[in-house]
Amino acid sequence: MPVVSETGLEFTRLRVLELAPGEAYAHACGDAEWIVLPLSGACEVRCADDPGVFELRGRAGVFAGVTDFAYLPRDGHAEVTSAEGGRFALAGARCERRLPARYGAAGNVPVELRGAGRCSRQVNNFAAAGVFAADRLIAVEVLTPGGNWSSYPPHKHDEHHPGEESRLEEIYYFEIAPHGATPGVGYQRVTPSPAGKTDVLAEVRTGDTVLIPDGWHGPSIAAPGHDMYYLNVMAGPDAAREWLIRDHPDHAWIRGTWPGQDVDPRLPFPGSGPAPRPEEAP
Repeated sequence: MPVVSETGLEFTRLRVLELAPGEAYAHACGDAEWIVLPLSGACEVRCADDPGVFELRGRAGVFAGVTDFAYLPRDGHAEVTSAEGGRFALAGARCERRLPARYGAAGNVPVELRGAGRCSRQVNNFAAAGVFAADRLIAVEVLTPGGNWSSYPPHKHDEHHPGEESRLEEIYYFEIAPHGATPGVGYQRVTPSPAGKTDVLAEVRTGDTVLIPDGWHGPSIAAPGHDMYYLNVMAGPDAAREWLIRDHPDHAWIRGTWPGQDVDPRLPFPGSGPAPRPEEAP
């Protein structure tokens, strides 16, 4: 049987599958929509309710480039099989509408660079709002070179302020690159906001998750010599599917320093293709 790590909040879902060669995992979507995202390896996703088979080429690992993916609708059933074995994330969100099962091509994933200097990071917007159609689910990948800070300045999205801030739970799933035989390590901070109580300072390693139902989150700190990857899974109760954030007032000034700095030359990561740098991107 596959090893399945699962954790969920009120709206967000995450499962991480470790499949041996030839192993299959039967997945019932229930009241949530899901995306099957290869972390390492390739797989076949066979949909029982929406006839079709999605062959996901995947990737060697999360730092090797963007990947293709498959979208599964609520109330659906699917089987994930990997001929050679691998690790696969199932990112989900409780939803109301049933959209069709679909394939997401790696070539259609927008890659952007955010920040500058030691705040430089790369974002793979495979299921960002406005990029890939979903009912509630928002999901992106963030890659941070060793020694850099990302999710910075700290920001939050736990109150509904039209046009300014969304209500979104969030899950961070981490993978940290080793240095030779030395495993990687990083750090994640979440501080209480006026709307919540979450207070976390976590040392994170490959396979760890941090749950963020509320609060100012960031920084995500990559130790020197150890690149950091995290998968962000977001969903919430607002009628509009959008990602609107508020920066922590004590640290928002850092954005004003970016125009005078260069983006880290280690970005984008190999295999990611060209990446524009939006000047105002969070």
